Amino acid sequence: MSSNDATDLILAPKAAVVVFLLKEKKVLLGRRRAAVGDSTFALPGGNLEFGENFEECAAREVKEETGLDIANIELLTVTNNLFVEGPKPSHYVTIFMRSALANPDQVPQNIEPEKCDGWDWYDWDNLPQPLFWPLEKMVNDGFNPFSS
Repeated sequence: MSSNDATDLILAPKAAVVVFLLKEKKVLLGRRRAAVGDSTFALPGGNLEFGENFEECAAREVKEETGLDIANIELLTVTNNLFVEGPKPSHYVTIFMRSALANPDQVPQNIEPEKCDGWDWYDWDNLPQPLFWPLEKMVNDGFNPFSS
């Protein structure tokens, strides 16, 4: 493999699946602890693994990060995100899913405290600030996960 091939692999786009987990008129958000978007509020989610479909990835990531089981998982939209600032430039194709709790009595846990300061439910019309920029852009563009 030439050095150009290695660079191409490092900078190749990745796929992420994130989840609008909805409860009444609230959405689950956590404050990121990461090189990209540190201290911003974001949806649960992560990298799509080899062989997974979007629904499987959504369920796995939500469970790994929050301990919650989800149901009624559906595709909402896809965005193209370039992260050129910071130490590790990256390109993500982000698949946004929508779901509900499998059991409405479940309470989110912070299973990955090294990646998140904690999870909470926020009113869609009163979101915390600052939002992770891909989510902030969607909100500013008028996107609403409660609409079909």
